[in-house]
Amino acid sequence: MSDLTNLTLAEARDGLKAKTFSAAEITEAHIAAVAESKPLNAYILETPDKAREMAKASDVRLAKGEGGPLEGIPLGIKDMFCTEGVRTTACSKILDDFTPTYESTVTSQLWRDGAVMLGKLNNDEFAMGSSNETSAFGNVINPWRARGSTENLVPGGSSGGSSSAVAARLCLGATGTDTGGSIRQPAAFTGIVGIKPTYGRCSRWGIVAFASSLDQAGPFARTVRDTAILMRSMSGHDPKDSTSVDMPVPDYEAAIGRSVKGLKIGVPKEYRVDGMPTEIEKLWQQGREWLKAAGAEIVEISLPHTKYALPAYYIVAPAEASSNLARYDGVRYGARVNGGDITGMYENTRGEGFGAEVKRRIMIGTYVLSAGYYDAYYVRAQKVRTLIKQDFDKVFASGVHAVLTPTTPSPAFAIGSKSKADPVEMYLNDIFTVTVNMAGLPGISVPAGSSPEGLPLGLQLIGRPFDEESLFALGQVIEDSAGVHPAPEKWW
Repeated sequence: MSDLTNLTLAEARDGLKAKTFSAAEITEAHIAAVAESKPLNAYILETPDKAREMAKASDVRLAKGEGGPLEGIPLGIKDMFCTEGVRTTACSKILDDFTPTYESTVTSQLWRDGAVMLGKLNNDEFAMGSSNETSAFGNVINPWRARGSTENLVPGGSSGGSSSAVAARLCLGATGTDTGGSIRQPAAFTGIVGIKPTYGRCSRWGIVAFASSLDQAGPFARTVRDTAILMRSMSGHDPKDSTSVDMPVPDYEAAIGRSVKGLKIGVPKEYRVDGMPTEIEKLWQQGREWLKAAGAEIVEISLPHTKYALPAYYIVAPAEASSNLARYDGVRYGARVNGGDITGMYENTRGEGFGAEVKRRIMIGTYVLSAGYYDAYYVRAQKVRTLIKQDFDKVFASGVHAVLTPTTPSPAFAIGSKSKADPVEMYLNDIFTVTVNMAGLPGISVPAGSSPEGLPLGLQLIGRPFDEESLFALGQVIEDSAGVHPAPEKWW
């Protein structure tokens, strides 16, 4: 049965259709794997009874030949997605035991297509973090370890539970959200594939909001093909989300294996940062050679405002977060800590309910939006954001189809190794990923090799708006050249 957890999503889909095994069998195999994975802390809520019920219904549909595109496929859901009747907390104490009476659009589409829910996955509190160390449920542990070491590493953030679960074979795929790199960075740290779609491609309705102009849902899986299959189900117009784009959803899987001959790939000189490890530079060069060998043309490009992306992001995102998180006040839902009066109740509830990183970002956001500072910070950051988008627009207008960069400036690091006294040290992990969110573009991270210590490393491809198909085609070239990243050696 454990062999069923080693299948790719595409292999599982084909096996279920061919009746080689049942949805109940593959679901039981994953439930057992999840039960044995407690040291990883990837799942914060397991839903085995719900999974069995959904798998049983899938087997009935499969028997009638009525299976959907994801029929019987066991998935993990990041705890930022509201799930009807299943606790959703955004991994914060302030939401307490909040149980939604509605389903997020993205997850409802996965269930429509026949997927099975194994449970809710851990993440940084309100998706604020790059290492999954800010969750109220504790750290997620990366299933990978440096060669010969027993030191626990971070799985990336904020979607660390999702990346850890997919890499450790605890689900065939998972949902994530990406506000500044929270899908791509964890994917790179755990040796799996993650894509942040174009802003507006997936509905944000029913996803706990962090920064509304930056948040975007996307899938994690072990291969480029699997990610394409999941993204087709997750995408689509939603009238309940005013930022959702009314465009047809392509068959992303059809782009897998498509020729990339003649595609122009840009390599930005601004991404060569000081102190970049040799293995990252080497991997980037290797990626260029792989794409060139497949017939793509590699060109040097300039994205001059890249250096302002991180500081501008850390003004825009906290500003939107401070506004979005104002609703958590202990009045209508979630935790309530009583005070002498209503003001005291607000203060006590928010003081005890939010963790340190969330409080830090709310305070930064409130400051940059306050009278006298709004123009100096927030308005200026939005102007910088426009310039970043214009940089990409010029590059794409010149005939470039996609941009190739490293996903992260380093492999996964040890838990607790980034100084809490200096949060900027942690924020620098997003240096290669935030531009994509600031410009609303699609970006995919594909495993492309390993560090000298045997830890996964990823390459990022940034695409034109709504041209995820080119990213899947190019990502497949990298996957074919590097090979599908192996599973981590089980130690948990």
